[in-house]
Amino acid sequence: MSATPSIAAAPADRAGPRLPAASADATARPANATEADPIARLRRVSRTYGTGAAAVHALRGIDLDLPRGAFSVIAGPSGSGKSTLLQIAGALDRPDAGGGVEIDGVALDALDDDARADFRARRLGFVFQNFNLLPVLTALENVEYPMQLGAGDARSRRERARELLAAVGLAGKEGRRPGELSGGQRQRVAIARALANSPALVLADEPTANLDRATGAAIIELMRDMQRRLGTSFVFSSHDAQLMGHADVLVLLEDGRVTAPDPRATPAAGARA
Repeated sequence: MSATPSIAAAPADRAGPRLPAASADATARPANATEADPIARLRRVSRTYGTGAAAVHALRGIDLDLPRGAFSVIAGPSGSGKSTLLQIAGALDRPDAGGGVEIDGVALDALDDDARADFRARRLGFVFQNFNLLPVLTALENVEYPMQLGAGDARSRRERARELLAAVGLAGKEGRRPGELSGGQRQRVAIARALANSPALVLADEPTANLDRATGAAIIELMRDMQRRLGTSFVFSSHDAQLMGHADVLVLLEDGRVTAPDPRATPAAGARA
């Protein structure tokens, strides 16, 4: 990838609309958290849809730590539970009773719906296989959009959005709408948007699934480059061999269970919940 401008941090003043005190405290990273702590900790995480004979057990008792600052891949065949695991880690879904999830030191089960939404907006970034860009907005506006939750001024938001688009190779295409971009370009916009608020963790669900092999390889290299430059933790779900080959940590799922854990990702025996 050619040299790109350095990327400034998100506007420092981005507190945005404040939650009630208890919820705001709950979403803050604990003061005693360290960089050695895992970015994601899952304990006894199960997820069941439906009841009785129609019940589908998407996840079955997952115990897993994922290291901070790593390029982690959750792999497995279709129906193995990859996407469900990412949805739970991304505070988009909740595990069954008895399971616990911590992301960046924050216990998600302690958050109400409003606090979870705030946590997602400020602490997480998302990349989807279908891009999920707003079609009426330009590339620049799509990247700038999540920053509007903060209190930074419009000029600083616009400047950061331009820097991020340049960093993902889209300088000069800021004014194009998603329909005027190729699939690979749209995914680059989505990656820039995911990084807009300097998240602690980016979750990417099958990010290369709708791309041809060459474009998918370029997107993987781009995300790897951004992870190295920014030190952001990335967690992917995928069955793409190219993506698995780039993983710092690889965890295999089958039928909702971890079948081949990477030793760097598993908690020590008897780890606390």
